[in-house]
Amino acid sequence: MLGRLRSVPAQPWLWLAPSAGWSPEAPPAGRGIRLHRSVQGSGWQGELRCGLALPLPAEAVNAIVIQHAAPADLDTLLAECARVLMPGGRLWMTVLNRYSPYRAHWQWQGAQPASVARTRVLMKRQGLRCQSIGHHGPLWSQTSTAVGTSLPALRALCVLEAEKRTEALIGPMKASQVGWRRPMAT
Repeated sequence: MLGRLRSVPAQPWLWLAPSAGWSPEAPPAGRGIRLHRSVQGSGWQGELRCGLALPLPAEAVNAIVIQHAAPADLDTLLAECARVLMPGGRLWMTVLNRYSPYRAHWQWQGAQPASVARTRVLMKRQGLRCQSIGHHGPLWSQTSTAVGTSLPALRALCVLEAEKRTEALIGPMKASQVGWRRPMAT
């Protein structure tokens, strides 16, 4: 995700992380804001302190990265991200994979990830078109199978990539194109 953000250095970006330790070590160049959930869980802090709605104008950023959003806040968070995302802008979101054997590493901490299917439905509802799903992280392999033949869907996390789409205006029509060409009833 950092590579893709670095490919558009002049465009403003927003990085939302679950805690201060999840922010990128070497953030991409350009104008950007890095925020993480506050310790109390109500709001965001980092380069500024705020709650939702974010103190950004509508359509202000071209790229947003969301890392492991809480399922309870997901609908509100995606609505706010859709508001501040420019038309044609990209949103990348990481979701912990519920079906990965690696869930034992985070499940004991009380993490309850949102499902990928629900996240896609919420993205679509907000006008974000989910274009790709990738599974990343360590590849789990059983001892009975050859290394590298395990299902990619068993990796530790899923990355969703979405684009904000807007409807185009219909251009003016010629006078000959308006109205019926022949009577409908006789």
